[in-house]
Amino acid sequence: MVPTSSEPNPAPELIAAGASLEDLRVAAEECTACELYRDATQVVFGSGPASAPMMLVGEQPGDVEDVEGEPFVGPAGSVLDQALADAGVLAEGYYLTNVVKHFRWKPKGSLRLHQSPATRHIRACLPWLEAELAKVDPDVIVCLGAVASQALLGRAFRVTKDHGKVLEWAGYPVVATIHPSAVLRAGEPEERDRLRNLLADDLRTAADLVG
Repeated sequence: MVPTSSEPNPAPELIAAGASLEDLRVAAEECTACELYRDATQVVFGSGPASAPMMLVGEQPGDVEDVEGEPFVGPAGSVLDQALADAGVLAEGYYLTNVVKHFRWKPKGSLRLHQSPATRHIRACLPWLEAELAKVDPDVIVCLGAVASQALLGRAFRVTKDHGKVLEWAGYPVVATIHPSAVLRAGEPEERDRLRNLLADDLRTAADLVG
């Protein structure tokens, strides 16, 4: 789990008891629990049906997601969509979100380069993920990539070693796999194909846990 801290976190003050997912989305727009909100275009909350049996948890929004305000609508989202289709997971069968709801980036000319969130950002945003989890109450959680996996399963967790295994967090079965962006970063076509198949296989493992 994310290390605890004695520092105050204003995020829980925005989370009303009994709030719907839409209520949570609206409330998250006011979150200033960490500094990332200052440079992000907008908060990018989760998306999908509250009844979804599978919750997919990524790292943070990317550049396209930050602009459009929805998770996984960029190139990595297209890879994920295909992997879910290959695994036989229908659109109504999953809820998409990220551990961190604001885009962390640094400028390089006219570009905004992705920067991985720090532990303080993950800690600040965790109440939102926990609130989403309480509303969706999925049969299984899928962690996409190292940041999401380590946020839930501990910093010693290694996706390359333990992807596809059925583990547990907060009473929920958890399957960790690579982030779809890893497929995009692969240089050789053979490696891209291998990673696509790995992602789809791990998603099938998670789908088999749906009751």
